[in-house]
Amino acid sequence: MIEVKELRVNNQVNPVGIGKIEVVGWKLVSSARNVRQKMYEIQIAEDRKFSCVIYDSGEVESRQSVHIQIEESGLFLRSAEMYFIRVRVSTEQGEKSKWKEGCFTTAFLHNQEWKAVFISPENERDWNKSKGYYLRKEIQMGKKVKRAFAFTTALGLYHFYINGHRIGEDEFTPGWTSYHHHLLYQSYDVTRYIKEGANMLGAHIGAGWYKGDMGSARTRNHYGKQSAFLCQIEVLYEDGERVSFCTDTSWESTESPILYSEIYDGEIYDARKEIDGWNEAGNKNGEWEPVEKVVFPIEALRAQSGCKVKKMKKVPAKRIFQTPQGDWVVDFGQNLAGWIEFQAEGSCGDKVELNCFEVLDKDGNVYLDNLRTAKATVTYICKGGKTVFQPNFSFQGFQYAKIASYPGIPQISNFTAYVLYSDMQRTGEFCCSNKDLNQLHHNILWGMRSNFLDVPTDCPQRDERLGWTGDAQIFCRAASYLMDTDTFFRKWLIDVAAEQTQEGGIPHVVPDVWSGKNVKGKIFERGTHSAAAWADAVVIIPWTLYLMYGDKRVIEQQYSSMKSWIDFMGAHAKDCMWEYRMQFGDWVALDAKEGSYYGATPLELTNMAYYAYSTELFSRMAHVTGNEEDAQEYGELHKKIKDAYRRHFFTSEGRLNVQTQTAQIVSLFFHLVPEEFKQNVVDDLLHLLKERDGHLVTGFVGTPYFCQVLSDNGHAKEAYELLLKEDFPSWLYQVKQGATTVWEHWDGKKPDGSMWSPAMNSFNHYAYGAVGEWLYRGILGIECSEQEPGFQRILLKPHIGGGLEYAEGSYESIYGRIVSRWERKKERVKFYMEIPDNTTAEIWLYNAVSIEYTGGINFEKIKVGIEKGYRAETGSGSYEIQFSL
Repeated sequence: MIEVKELRVNNQVNPVGIGKIEVVGWKLVSSARNVRQKMYEIQIAEDRKFSCVIYDSGEVESRQSVHIQIEESGLFLRSAEMYFIRVRVSTEQGEKSKWKEGCFTTAFLHNQEWKAVFISPENERDWNKSKGYYLRKEIQMGKKVKRAFAFTTALGLYHFYINGHRIGEDEFTPGWTSYHHHLLYQSYDVTRYIKEGANMLGAHIGAGWYKGDMGSARTRNHYGKQSAFLCQIEVLYEDGERVSFCTDTSWESTESPILYSEIYDGEIYDARKEIDGWNEAGNKNGEWEPVEKVVFPIEALRAQSGCKVKKMKKVPAKRIFQTPQGDWVVDFGQNLAGWIEFQAEGSCGDKVELNCFEVLDKDGNVYLDNLRTAKATVTYICKGGKTVFQPNFSFQGFQYAKIASYPGIPQISNFTAYVLYSDMQRTGEFCCSNKDLNQLHHNILWGMRSNFLDVPTDCPQRDERLGWTGDAQIFCRAASYLMDTDTFFRKWLIDVAAEQTQEGGIPHVVPDVWSGKNVKGKIFERGTHSAAAWADAVVIIPWTLYLMYGDKRVIEQQYSSMKSWIDFMGAHAKDCMWEYRMQFGDWVALDAKEGSYYGATPLELTNMAYYAYSTELFSRMAHVTGNEEDAQEYGELHKKIKDAYRRHFFTSEGRLNVQTQTAQIVSLFFHLVPEEFKQNVVDDLLHLLKERDGHLVTGFVGTPYFCQVLSDNGHAKEAYELLLKEDFPSWLYQVKQGATTVWEHWDGKKPDGSMWSPAMNSFNHYAYGAVGEWLYRGILGIECSEQEPGFQRILLKPHIGGGLEYAEGSYESIYGRIVSRWERKKERVKFYMEIPDNTTAEIWLYNAVSIEYTGGINFEKIKVGIEKGYRAETGSGSYEIQFSL
């Protein structure tokens, strides 16, 4: 029986607030094998019963079940409406599914429909304030309401209320973007909150990223000097009349109990200033002041239909203990980003103060030095009686909190941590017989959870938390195995393009809070944009998303931005060797000189290697999107760069003249090694690894590709040995030290418990978690095909080894769940797999000498390079194979 599940519009299930229908897709599920779709039919209606169908595709003979574009000429949608969509399919075997139904809500289809204006309780003289404010207006509903939608956003951060009810579960809306180019607004169905008669609209706003203190230079007002709010409610009465209620200067404002709230420093909340019922109709409490209009370009507004920040997980406190220095500390047992909800009972004026931090020092005391100037402190002033509180507009990165002040005796049950990150579907699962490797996977996942709070940040705890482009690009593939990152990264890439310089340069951080600022004495002093490996995120991330999700729209969206970046490199190149101001190279590699962050691999090599890689990827993407002229031009440029790379960096004996691990790795991974020299480079990499007793000394550039390069070149054994090292420097060294997330430095905490320099020592930094990609691509062998991306054609190529008794996991692709599980007893292996419907798979059994049970699959013996074993192709279904190594 064929079934349609997870019907998606714009890659989201039942999205609220879309600007248009871009694509439609679904997954198929059946118990049969080799199931392929033959036909689909899509209908869109104005009512749930589909009695008023406004679009009918008819029966379309097609295998396509994802990224289906609706012909706009045959569909006319209205803003602020709910629509219903359904699909049914038939298979090549003649089965026909039932209808699968879903819905979606439109936002404003045209920005000209905005009638509301931004309003602020502040004026420009309040540029240095970090207070919270209440805004409100009472409106009248003269008739019975059929449907109502609210569209809201802010310059700063906001919570929205109707008649005392908080609307939505989103936090840190509208997020952090390049505001003047790109500001998201949120859409809510508020029908059930609106009543006939008087209704009170209210908003609570704070400074946030917009006007708050951001960057380690501790400067503020990066986008403006006044926090502001925008709201438009579209109401449809039962009699068919439509009316709008908008923010304007008739709204009123007052200071809220938030005396101070900043991203880095935390929040001070005085409950004595609370105004009971301030957001309820008929309320006259408080002293209210007029607001003023703030001018902002409406054309920058863009609807956000998904991937908003939410409270995603709840982590109860694990223990409360006293340190040797006498401080009382609450421990949540997990490094995370979010906030602490606490309960307290105190007299008026009593205070709760929590200082959040990541780790204890070697003596077991509170360690705050690595927070640098970030206070990361939550202060609550009691009004008397019991209370439950959590911050509003500030988040912290922490495992521990020092209880600096608390009325009474704190109990474990008084403290709960809430984990905040962008709402992304979990897609990857991994488990094996090695508990330390399982913990590493856990740490990688939690590092992502901690740093995907609206933008891909470097760390969640100190006075930084910036969207570093280099960190994002090296982790993107691993992240996309762990969670569905398509919407998340596509939103961020819009800002990458918006922040691009006129000549095509890409900032080191996006959103860019450094360019044009006083960076004297800071790391950016020599330049705030266009570093190899960092700026190349503009090309590598779209390519990665295309591979993982098969959607060409991301290439089209970023096309001109990618092209401009490659042209920028070319404009600063001589004989294809380019340089520009500030370069990071193999950042924080262990082969750096004492006291330096810069690895031993020359900048000239890493720059040219990435120039070649990005150019090659862009040429491929030009071909994918039908831009054949660009595909040819940049393909020729790639050959030119590759030839120059050979001339500059290879000796006449066919070896690299730079003998570092990273030089060999990027040369191999970026396909810059002539075929006749390949074995030399592989041998040199193995030799360099052996020189370090099997340890890596790579930094940000070399580390992500290390295991993949080894296994791709027939050395999975060495890849396992590298991955499973337990002493410094290694991934499992951190695990053995008790880490629950990935560290910024291999030796963030040294074996004797002392710390690496506090100047830059995050214990929650996802970059080196890029090795998580190899857990899925290498150990489980779940890989996608470039020719049929998005896992329409699945490559299952597991590397059995590492002394593991078993490894199992899955990836929830856009077509469905892919499962890979293998068990090994001596030389015998059982391999179980699940292939989603409407896909095909290519199976590689490396080093298999015989197959005892084929599971109904026809295998052929193969030898490719130094790899040998068996290969087969199959369709969807569940299979078990037994073979010997």
